[in-house]
Amino acid sequence: MRYIHSTKGWHLTLSADDLRVIKWYVDASFAVHPDFKSHTGAVMTMGTGAVQAITQKQKLNCDSSTHAELIGVHDAMSNILWTRLFMEEQGYPIEKNILYQDNKSSNLLETNGRSSAGKRSRALNIRYFFVTDQVELGNITIEHMPTDEMWADYMTKPLQGEKFGKFQAVIQGDQD
Repeated sequence: MRYIHSTKGWHLTLSADDLRVIKWYVDASFAVHPDFKSHTGAVMTMGTGAVQAITQKQKLNCDSSTHAELIGVHDAMSNILWTRLFMEEQGYPIEKNILYQDNKSSNLLETNGRSSAGKRSRALNIRYFFVTDQVELGNITIEHMPTDEMWADYMTKPLQGEKFGKFQAVIQGDQD
């Protein structure tokens, strides 16, 4: 209750730098729930503030952080594609639909598909290569984002101190 009381003065500020560029920050926390399922967080922006935010427990158990990240991207993909289609129907053709992740292994799997997969990842379910198909079709671009800049950490981890304040301000669109 103290937290809610202390945040009642916060406000959300949204602005768009370019209506043709959508940026998604997607992250996963590996095996953080009591049943060892992972957690997905995603934040969408077009400039300042979070237009959409997702935080949810994953429905599947996985055996690595790379697999958890891949499941997280797959979980967010329907929102990512829907947002692109919505903006295009409003008359704003999307030039870039960028997905940022901090896990380089999952970036390679999503971008290159099976050619980047080693022996250990053979157990990955083929449906997660749906993301690879979307990259090949040009519907999304995947780029690496350092962990210290990953907005979605706010949705997946119990952040404290400076990092919590930094991401809270970015998501709320606080320019100060």
